[in-house]
Amino acid sequence: MTSKRERVFGGKITAPVTLFGDVDTVSAPNTVAIAHIQLPAQQPRRYFDPQKMEQLVLSVKEHGILEPLLVRTLEKPDTYELVAGERRYRAAKAAGLTDVPAVVRDLTDEQAVHLALIENLQREDLNPVEETEGVLQLLALKLKMAVSEVPKLLYRMQHEAKGKVAHNVMGSSEDEAVQAVFAALATMSWESFVNNRLPLLNLPNDVLEALQQGRIAYTKAQAIARVKDEDQRQDLLKEAIAQDFSLAQIKERVDSLKSKAVAVTDPPPLKSQIDDALKLVKRSKVWDDPKKQKKLEKVLADLRSLVSDDI
Repeated sequence: MTSKRERVFGGKITAPVTLFGDVDTVSAPNTVAIAHIQLPAQQPRRYFDPQKMEQLVLSVKEHGILEPLLVRTLEKPDTYELVAGERRYRAAKAAGLTDVPAVVRDLTDEQAVHLALIENLQREDLNPVEETEGVLQLLALKLKMAVSEVPKLLYRMQHEAKGKVAHNVMGSSEDEAVQAVFAALATMSWESFVNNRLPLLNLPNDVLEALQQGRIAYTKAQAIARVKDEDQRQDLLKEAIAQDFSLAQIKERVDSLKSKAVAVTDPPPLKSQIDDALKLVKRSKVWDDPKKQKKLEKVLADLRSLVSDDI
């Protein structure tokens, strides 16, 4: 399982209002019919651990919803959109509740998405992939650009910071916006996010799925992804999860698989091997050793005898 220190953020986000302006979410909860609440088109999280959901459903059946949902009003009367609390919402439906406590707010689309992201990024059970995607969505909102464009901007910033390319991003309004988001989220810089988190989105599908389901830590997932052979990678992934391999054990297995792959690789053409052998002989000190010279003379005689009939 992913430890807390492997999360993007080690603590609560305490200053979300600095990103998009003040949003007063403090209000007495109302009782809202669950049938009148609809899910938004895009949610920051998509995976819910089945066992944890089952436990939550049992808790809701026994104690009800202890923490109100956050919803916003829609144009259609008596209709609401869920902003935060999807696990509680799903558990309430599974438990057969007809009404749930909810804080009702008037929020713009931007404010609603922002609060949903912040609420989810504060949660302990959000997996690293969802965290990474959530941060990208938050940056996209702040930068007013498509989510798909955010990684490109971050990589341009990285290249410029390393002196590789002059993109003129550093010091710009885009740079200031990125800095503001990470300052508000705290505990991780944008450089660390680019180096350690963006690569997670390019993991092989089997490794990515295990990571999304919280079955393996992201550092272990990255190590397993180094195995290019799909069958070998899947076998290692299953074994690493079943036996709870340490990162060191996984790296050792990966290195072993790579060594075996090199060993079974087809040797270079014979002509290339002979050319290489001649180069080694010319560079060696065989000329200074009479015994080695005699052996070399015998090898040359055998070689001449072998090829004489074909000339």
